[in-house]
Amino acid sequence: MKRYIFILLASATLGLTSCSPFNVRSDYADTANFTTYKTYKLRIDDLKLNDIDKDRVLNELSKQLQSKGLQSGENPDLIINVKANHKKITDVTTSSPYGAWGWGGPFGWGIGMNRTWTSNYNEGAIIVDMIDARSNKLVWQGIGSGISVDRPQAKQKQIPEIMAEIMKNYPPQRK
Repeated sequence: MKRYIFILLASATLGLTSCSPFNVRSDYADTANFTTYKTYKLRIDDLKLNDIDKDRVLNELSKQLQSKGLQSGENPDLIINVKANHKKITDVTTSSPYGAWGWGGPFGWGIGMNRTWTSNYNEGAIIVDMIDARSNKLVWQGIGSGISVDRPQAKQKQIPEIMAEIMKNYPPQRK
């Protein structure tokens, strides 16, 4: 009995930990040798964020890179270019109550009325490009989207989370 409870708890934990509110993906150059990269330098020319969010992104990215064994340097192996953008999203929700056309149903004959709600919000994305400093070619790219741009408390929590999700795919696991 204890074994079955353990299996149930383990599968429930796996189910909860594998869910992410973000859409994260990455790609890499097959020819890149990621074991040779030891140093990096951040380039933020395209990082159009307010200073608070910029600090959050750069601090978390630096922390993630250092946890992967990379160190910041002036003569780097990798140039890390960070970009951010956002887009307007319109959600349309339609509900169809009981009482559809015809006879029967829970309320008998009649016409049901659909209700439609729309909500508009901004969704943010972060893009991390890793460029080989010697060849000046892109060797790895990670993209994460789904940040709630309009809610400051959400951004404060979500930026570190999405950066960790993006960097989870570096270095890539070759198949």
